[in-house]
Amino acid sequence: MPYADLTILALFVFAYCAVSGRAERTAINGALVFTLFGLAFGAWGLGLLSFEVDSGSLRTIAELTLALVLFSDAAKADLKVLRQTIAVPRRLLLIGLPLTIGLGILSGTVLFPQLPFFEVAVLAIMLAPTDAALGKAVVSNPAVPAYIRQGLNAESGLNDGICVPILYVFLALATGQVAAEGSGGLALKLVLEELGIGLLVGLGLTAILTGVLRAATRRGWIMDSWQQLPVITMALGCFGAAQWLGGSGFIAAFSGGLLFGRLAVTEKHDLLMAAEGAGDVLALLTWVAFGAGVVGKWLSLLTWEVVLYAVLSLTLVRMLPVYLSLAGTGTSVREKLFMGWFGPRGLASIVFGVIVLDQHLPGSDTLTLTVAVTILLSVVAHGLTANAFSARLGRDESGAG
Repeated sequence: MPYADLTILALFVFAYCAVSGRAERTAINGALVFTLFGLAFGAWGLGLLSFEVDSGSLRTIAELTLALVLFSDAAKADLKVLRQTIAVPRRLLLIGLPLTIGLGILSGTVLFPQLPFFEVAVLAIMLAPTDAALGKAVVSNPAVPAYIRQGLNAESGLNDGICVPILYVFLALATGQVAAEGSGGLALKLVLEELGIGLLVGLGLTAILTGVLRAATRRGWIMDSWQQLPVITMALGCFGAAQWLGGSGFIAAFSGGLLFGRLAVTEKHDLLMAAEGAGDVLALLTWVAFGAGVVGKWLSLLTWEVVLYAVLSLTLVRMLPVYLSLAGTGTSVREKLFMGWFGPRGLASIVFGVIVLDQHLPGSDTLTLTVAVTILLSVVAHGLTANAFSARLGRDESGAG
């Protein structure tokens, strides 16, 4: 990285640190600020920030960020509330997610008739998972009812891991690596491997490491300067081991975080602070890189079809399945619309986009541009509305109560 880029990034991080508490209470915060900074200072804007990341580097940063966010958010989850309201995330994942992919495919076939069916399916899958990092302002806001926070957190923690094997199946179909007749067996195999290995690694490794950590803490073996690292290494270890063994690192990170939160109830608050800080720094780098290197590069190719698909992806394609999937749960219309709207797209879609970009599909440019525009609109729309909509829902719930 050139020293000029290092200086600009360091000063920007320092400046945001200085006002972070104030910024988080406004509509202009987090990913929105970072992305706009990348756009403004990158080649598309002032041209002062010249650093570029290749697809492999961007994927690595986004994956590590997502792993830390999933682990730390899962560790903070209220399992008692989650158990009582498990119907919400279960319906969002088992009914809402397939419907979202189906509606995404339907919208894509209408707006992009030049794309083969399997490439349209790949696009819908890339934009189906929600982002735990972008949704943090909602799931951590006490104004939002606990069951909604826990439901959205569980959904975002699991849907990306579920989508990984589905994405690989349709990529194999799109590239001709497997025939349509054999896709069912491949899909089942990938799903079982991704979910099974992810769960085994996440739960097994976390149980072992948490036991070691608690024993070392009781004996006073850990120096104060090293107490900030165990959770970070635990989260990255779960992610890396699961990926290494052929499973879903995202499932491993989320399930590991849930178990860590259950096993280390008294110690987790202090231990998680460093992991959250590391996740925030990595998220900052990811969004700056996204703004400077991805959005600026692809915006010149913008078409009305791409913009319309992005808008539909964030509204009808997401909100209708959520509304339908929550029928009969006792959830009010206002709450259904709230959960449908707060399905931000971000890190998982960036990871999927890089994976697909490396496959060099015939419609790769259209797919990449559509994913980039959808994420950009999500960063802006959900960033601007998170605090305001959460506060309003909280007031409405209090009034109704």
